[in-house]
Amino acid sequence: MSELEPERADSALWDELRLSTQARIGLGRTGDSLPTRRVLEFRSAHAAARDAVHMPLEVDKFAVDVEKVGVGAPVVVTSKATSRAEYLRRPDLGRSPDDLSSIDKGDFDVGFVLSDGLSPRALMDHGSSMLEALVTELSDTYSIAPPVIATEARVALGDHIAEAMGVRTVVVLIGERPGLSVADSLGIYLTHLPAPGKSDADRNCISNIHPPEGLGYQQSAKIVASLISGARKLGRSGVALKDTSRAEALESSEALTIE
Repeated sequence: MSELEPERADSALWDELRLSTQARIGLGRTGDSLPTRRVLEFRSAHAAARDAVHMPLEVDKFAVDVEKVGVGAPVVVTSKATSRAEYLRRPDLGRSPDDLSSIDKGDFDVGFVLSDGLSPRALMDHGSSMLEALVTELSDTYSIAPPVIATEARVALGDHIAEAMGVRTVVVLIGERPGLSVADSLGIYLTHLPAPGKSDADRNCISNIHPPEGLGYQQSAKIVASLISGARKLGRSGVALKDTSRAEALESSEALTIE
């Protein structure tokens, strides 16, 4: 049985639409099922997502890349989850630290925690470049603590680490749950005045960072800078804090056009 493209007369339309999305659209059919090629593509994407979840973070290699950013040698900590399998079964253990005694407490405006999360691959692919963009954007305005690499980590582990670091705002870079379109997407969670016990309502999230298809490093860094500035004025982060960077950029563009 031949493999039929959806709406053969409109195949050019589907080809054009596929350029603007990673979603699986216009896949065609073979009888009552998908074409073999599309089934194999799906299985390949599913395998990549599973691999991204289970692969361990190459800590030593990643630490070298992080140190090159120039804000200090990273300290490596882990959660109470003793293995990747336990981390996946017990999210609660990923939110609590095992031992933070290796972190030297200071007095800093911003601290960065680089966490493997549900996609260590995302942290390996984008973590050091994203950190570099953040440091470039923030270092002229804020004091920055030496970075911390956290393994088997959930977002809330950053609150414990931030308390040990002595920072007023913590920025957690973490591998996001892989999907069937993207297996290496990075997320950023920002918490102002962090402390153990903070909830997700106290944080701001920037997700889908994986250039060139997703959000870029510089754009993400500008959003973080806007959120930090807003949090310091407001006295808190979370649901009460909104990102104004896009509106400010639009206003600047309109002003230049008028001039």
